[in-house]
Parts: sequence; C-alpha cells; structure tokens
Amino acid sequence: MRKPYVILIGSASGIGKSTIAAAIASELGIKHLIETDFIREVVRGIIGPDYAPVLHRSSFDAYIALRDKERFGDYTALVSAGFEEHASFVIPAIEKVIKRAIDDADDIVIEGVHLIPGLIDIAKFKDEASIHFFILSADEELHKERFVKRAMEIKRGGKHLEYFKENRIIHDYLVNEAKKHDVPVIDNESVNCTIKRMLSFIREHCKLITLKHSVDKLSEVIDIVIRKCGGRIVDVSYYIPGFSEPLKREVNVYDPREAQRFLDRLQSNPKRKRDLERLYRLSNNIHSHTICAPDKESLSKIIQELDKKGLLYKGEDDQP
Repeated sequence: MRKPYVILIGSASGIGKSTIAAAIASELGIKHLIETDFIREVVRGIIGPDYAPVLHRSSFDAYIALRDKERFGDYTALVSAGFEEHASFVIPAIEKVIKRAIDDADDIVIEGVHLIPGLIDIAKFKDEASIHFFILSADEELHKERFVKRAMEIKRGGKHLEYFKENRIIHDYLVNEAKKHDVPVIDNESVNCTIKRMLSFIREHCKLITLKHSVDKLSEVIDIVIRKCGGRIVDVSYYIPGFSEPLKREVNVYDPREAQRFLDRLQSNPKRKRDLERLYRLSNNIHSHTICAPDKESLSKIIQELDKKGLLYKGEDDQP
C-alpha cells in the first residue's frame, strides 16, 4: 500500500506558499490542506498570553515579547529568536496533525511560516509516510512586491506593511536553517517552475544516465535538465580506470540560480576549473548522474535532448 503523502511548505509571509500549496495539492489530488496559522489559533486557545506572550504575537513581531532582549547581539538575532520561540509553541501541534493524517492514511499538505527545519522532526515520520519538506524563497524585490500585494488584500494590511524588514529576516533565517538541515530551498519565481521542482523530489521519476562530455559542456547539461525540464541532478559518478568503484558525490542540484553560480565560480577560478578538467580527463570525460524529473514525460525529454546534443554516452549497455 502506498504511504500517505505529507507535504510541508514553509516560507516567510509574502513568498507565495499558499498559492503553491494549493497548486501542489491539486496536482497530487490531495484533499487535506491546512495552514499552520489555524493550528496556532488552537494552541493559543490552550496556552494563554501570560504563560506564552510570544505565541500571542505575530511571527514577525514576536521578538517584542521576549525577555532579556539585551542578550541578543543584534536586531537580526533578536527577530530570529522571537520567531523561533513563537514557532516552537506551534510545532508540537503540527506534529500531532501529521501523526493523525498518517494514522488515517490521509494525504495532507501543511503550509505556513511555523515550519522550521531542524525544529520540526520529520525523521520520525519517514517510515510511515512519504514526507517532503520544502522552504520557498524569493529575491528581495520580488518578495517585497508580493508582500505588499498580500498585505493590501488582508484586513491587517497596514500592520503587515510596517514589518517587511522583519519578514525578510525570517525569510533568510528559514533559508539558512533549510540549508543546514538538507531541506530543499525552492526559488518561487513562478508557480509552474516551483511545482515542477517540487515534483522532482516528490514523484522521483529518476534514472541513472551516463554522459560523455567536456567541462565546457556542463552548461548545456544544466540548461537541459534544470532550466528547460525542471529536473534535478542528484549525484555524479566518475569512472576512473584502475578503480573498482566509481568516485561518487552527492550534488542535488535543482535551482537554476545555484547552478549558474557554480558555473560562474568555475569560470572565475582557473585552478578549480583545471582540477575538474583533470578529473574529467582521468575518467575519459565519462560520468553518470542520477537525474530526477517531475514526471515521466519530462524525464524522457531530458534524455532525448541530451542525446540530440551528443552528450549521452553510447557505450555497451549505456555504461562505461
């Protein structure tokens, strides 16, 4: 029997997580979609403001209720600490909701700012559910544009508009925590691209593909797999003569901006490029990637496009 889906989508306010949560629920046919704000309201009804004043403030101004504020070195640390303490009261209830969904074999999407990598323990659910955790991000200008639009659409818009700086601090905090705990950070540039990248993790239509190309052709591989088809390069294995096992490294590249930064660093650092070229020469330019795509059609398209460009290795059984 298929394990139930548990999809967790976190981000700061104004990034677009509600839109993405609704879209991914629709794509996967998931009926249960819940915001952590609703869970927080239940917790507030149980834990009063005298006991937990940070819980009864918003995530972005919870720092106001912190005691001993002077112990924090700067404003960023203060806002982050207030947010973390605020969320810590909500997370146990979120975990209860996850457990109930799993016990009932129900798929569920949970979205909200309170989903903090490292604080919410997803490991304990992995045996019982197909659980996937994502943090959404956006560059500052796009975030501000969406933040203002969202703020004006809700009753508390005026209050929200005053706190963009704090929400941006929360954005950076969540992204940093995600990177520390190996939670995928998806740049929410557009709904379609974001859904594709999430599905490459959730559906895991993956295949080991062997390529033969020079370092200078890396950009073409990235363009086909990541930019055009919304795929993900999970790892790389180099086949070096004389070694019984390939030299394998996890890379998990799925974000076009991160991929471009890697290519830029390679071009700007001659030594780094020479080292990689040496590794390519040792393996006769032959290496394999586990490549995942959002669906079977995208995976087939990736293979076809790589073949058209002459990047696929044509050895016996497609293996070196």
